[in-house]
Amino acid sequence: MAAPSQPQKSTYDVIVIGAGIQGSFTACHLAQRHKDTLLLEQFHLPHSRGSSHGHSRIIRSAYPQEYYSRMMPECFRLWQQLEAETGTTLYRQTGLVLLGPPGEPELEACRRSLGVDEVLDAAALAQRFPGFRLPAGQVAVLDSTAGVLFADRALRAVQEVFRRHGGTLRDGEKVLRIEPGATVTVTTTAGVYKTPRLIITAGAWTGAFVEQLGLHLPLQPLRIDVCYWREKQPGSARLGSVSPCFLALGLSQAPHSIYGLPSIEYPGLMKVCHHHGSPIDPEKRDQIPSSAPGPDVAVLSSFISSYLPGLETQPAVREACLYTNTPDEDFILDRHPKFSNIVIGAGFSGHGFKLAPVVGKLLCQLSLGEEPSYNMAHFAITRFPGVLGAAQ
Repeated sequence: MAAPSQPQKSTYDVIVIGAGIQGSFTACHLAQRHKDTLLLEQFHLPHSRGSSHGHSRIIRSAYPQEYYSRMMPECFRLWQQLEAETGTTLYRQTGLVLLGPPGEPELEACRRSLGVDEVLDAAALAQRFPGFRLPAGQVAVLDSTAGVLFADRALRAVQEVFRRHGGTLRDGEKVLRIEPGATVTVTTTAGVYKTPRLIITAGAWTGAFVEQLGLHLPLQPLRIDVCYWREKQPGSARLGSVSPCFLALGLSQAPHSIYGLPSIEYPGLMKVCHHHGSPIDPEKRDQIPSSAPGPDVAVLSSFISSYLPGLETQPAVREACLYTNTPDEDFILDRHPKFSNIVIGAGFSGHGFKLAPVVGKLLCQLSLGEEPSYNMAHFAITRFPGVLGAAQ
């Protein structure tokens, strides 16, 4: 995707490996800081083999962890700035309904992060959002700021701004080898590049890259079933494009959270997914799975029967997405413990898309040797035992 007029260069101020949403925002921040930046992507763009494709993602202010909720005001502001700069609509405000048992710790933490006191019971939720049926004894909290990010469109927009600020994006160019040092050498299928600063944001492929650098990160790629569910009667579920997103926490029948978005990708189909999946080799991401419903689909079917009775209980469409999870589901945003000019952004654990504008800013700051804008303790590589020893 490099413009034909751009000469093939071999030296850059910074190289970023991986042009998903995290790497693209990182590269964009660097280019806006007037750093000559090369962004490398192994697949031809656009593609659906990673974690940044698809039409929609949830954006929300509510977060149980305060270190994420503190970032969200700036995330909203930077998404709005990207919309203004590109003249593209990237966000639709729909609100978010948080569901769960009263007193559930994550639900309570989300309510506190929002600073709201109102808790909806089943009758109040049904009156406001008739498509939802809340079982007796459960409650709901409303995040009115939340909505949907248009993911594919957002990725294109940030890459457009990156190129507009002089950045070089090369897709279909796979990195074969990284040689660390004061000057890092990056060998790809198309050439050899040198840089004093390298940032790795390669999603599910990050673990393999850092293994080359003596670092063993506990990153687990997961294949997620992304399921879309049809209304029993068109319009009857009232879950069209203006209905809220939802997030169900602490449910006895679901070992992980369940989330949903209104009908956007497919008219009349609501996106409802289990925040969990099956371990997978990212190189096998595109293999066609068994047509038989997996355990996560069974969990979703049970949930829909109870909470969304206007939907069919078997998915009409099943797609796939990759998560790359850390054991604690917090991100890794840190310098390599041995090579301080190599920065790693990884383990976004299925909830990183909304935070990408600030993640990119933090990775940019780390790479340039600046003090990060937020407390980085929760994102440090050293929180995982044995990693430092492996890197020596």
